[in-house]
Amino acid sequence: MGTGGGNGFSLWPDFGTYAFLGVWDSQKSADDFLKDNALLQTYYQKTSSIRTLKMLPVKSHGLWSGQNPFTEHKPVTIDSKLPVAVITRATLRPSRLIAFWKSVPSASAAIENAAGVQYFKGIGEWPFVQQATLSLWDSFEAVEKFAYRDQTHAKIIKKTRSQQWYSEDLFARFHVLSDTGFIKPNSLIK
Repeated sequence: MGTGGGNGFSLWPDFGTYAFLGVWDSQKSADDFLKDNALLQTYYQKTSSIRTLKMLPVKSHGLWSGQNPFTEHKPVTIDSKLPVAVITRATLRPSRLIAFWKSVPSASAAIENAAGVQYFKGIGEWPFVQQATLSLWDSFEAVEKFAYRDQTHAKIIKKTRSQQWYSEDLFARFHVLSDTGFIKPNSLIK
């Protein structure tokens, strides 16, 4: 998927950052794919840095292209010691594109100033129409405060519902089991 420029959400893409999201039946399947997949190995060789998040779904509702890839897992007990990831994804109604994109700057400012957010980036498989966000948080409590108590975010959520911006949406929360990466030494700026 492509990513948004600026501070993470933008009509202008970030041509230097791409995202891959996969769902596996087991940890071993994921590890084998990450280690052996030929296409992914090509990306590893051509990139200057990689960040890999391994996440376990905790709660998810809605649809992504007609299905929810995160609901086939056994219920998970929330562990307050693990960091949290959130993925939101929506297919925008063509008649609501302008209203959505007009609200992006205030949504971006709201998450940028949220207590407990560590990282956020807009991602999407079809620019301008199918949008997703990935955000990393200190805790589920920080996510709850932002999602339900932040006034700017609450107003945007209200608009999305009353103006029916989305033809489909999905909201998923995860435990971050690992967050690893590398930067190739020759890519460092001196």
